[in-house]
Amino acid sequence: MLCALCLLVGGILFVVNPAPADVAEEVHNLPVQVQGVFPKITVFAPGAGSRSETGVGALIPWADRLWAVGYVAHIHGEGIGLYEICDDMTMRLHPQSVTGTFANRLIHWETTQAIIGPHVIDAEGTVRTIEALKGHRLTATARHLKHPKTMVYFLTMEGLLFETDLVSLETTQVADVTQTLGIEGQPHFKGCHTAQDRVVVANNTYEEEEFLGERTSGCLAEWDGDTWTVLERNPFVEVSGKQNPSAGSRYGNTLYATGWNKSSAILRVLHDGKWTRYLLPKSSQAFDHTWNTEWMRIREAQTERYLMDLHGLFYELPPLVYGGRVWGIRPICAHLRIVPDFCHWRGLFVLASDQTDNAVGQPQSGLWFGNIDDLWSMGKPAGWGGPWWGTEVQADTPSDPYLMTGFDKKVLHIVHKADEPVTFTVEVDFLGDSTWVVYADEVVPAGGYAHYEFPDGFSAHWVRLRCNKPCVATAHFVYT
Repeated sequence: MLCALCLLVGGILFVVNPAPADVAEEVHNLPVQVQGVFPKITVFAPGAGSRSETGVGALIPWADRLWAVGYVAHIHGEGIGLYEICDDMTMRLHPQSVTGTFANRLIHWETTQAIIGPHVIDAEGTVRTIEALKGHRLTATARHLKHPKTMVYFLTMEGLLFETDLVSLETTQVADVTQTLGIEGQPHFKGCHTAQDRVVVANNTYEEEEFLGERTSGCLAEWDGDTWTVLERNPFVEVSGKQNPSAGSRYGNTLYATGWNKSSAILRVLHDGKWTRYLLPKSSQAFDHTWNTEWMRIREAQTERYLMDLHGLFYELPPLVYGGRVWGIRPICAHLRIVPDFCHWRGLFVLASDQTDNAVGQPQSGLWFGNIDDLWSMGKPAGWGGPWWGTEVQADTPSDPYLMTGFDKKVLHIVHKADEPVTFTVEVDFLGDSTWVVYADEVVPAGGYAHYEFPDGFSAHWVRLRCNKPCVATAHFVYT
């Protein structure tokens, strides 16, 4: 009598009755996986003596496969590079692989090619490598301002900007952004995106000097092809928007940029040529360093469904902006995972990782395969932050909007250094369209402290503060 073979796939139990030889072969060929993790799909730094981490810097579905590119720190390492993952969950290191520090990806539809690391892949899966870029730490690829049908930009972590012809692969350096913007300390450029006739770049340099206010090396800047303009001197890590140019143009090609300062996470939005600024909570202080933020992303995780990973929180991010205002941002979960990239592939939601460096053993990182809804089973959203941290505040000047929705318990802490009482006004925007109403006034005694506990269940989309007298103030929201 033949034994039935039971297979548990995606929570569904399949019972089949094959011949004994088929049973053995089927069991032997089943890939081992534990809660969405396939141990065989792991990027290793081979051998001993590695001085770096080994992460998965970018993912891109293309030519019937999932492509992944690994990265090591400072291009020191060997044996990793470009990987192909097939539908039978097997992975191979591509013969064109280059070991380096790569976290860039872009689909260039005009030439029907995928770009990942220094590699260009056509629609059939043929790989070419841009020789001029193999030795650079590639952090982002963006559409070209003047020749978008045939060329793209590559930004390196050191702040070098290149342009590449995607037909000939001829590559030329067009700017040294680090020098042009006067970046001090270690440059650490992360994001770059083209929209609304400009290229926007993000540098996330942030160490103790930035925390103490002794240096401001982080930077968000834009370039119109001739002139560079600094938008903000804070660390920024991601710049993103609609990758499909024809679809994006219909809705204004909205661009998002994310960063942080000592008091909160920051979301900048460019729409119809105008920038707006929003503040969001930090779920963890563990991300407050140049290195620790790699590589928080904004991606179109499903068709017209955006996800934003920012300072330990995943968010739903609306892909469209109406009336120049962003509304509908909702926190999904809190996490400590470093997620250099994520995408959808063959019905699976895939998270890349940067998991183990040489401090704890052989550097390695894997992928997680699951359902996008699984994010809601991670840690419940929580965080803290606010508009002011020892900030000189002018009278009757509202703060930037700070996210309020999606958290259970909410407390506001206020302190100031004025030698007389100061009234702080709490205003809320419950529609998310910049319609502000006064919620409460809190009188804080001279040089004093006060806190306000919001009622259970109370939530507006945005909250902001203003005070009736100039002072040095700190205002911190804690969401649990």
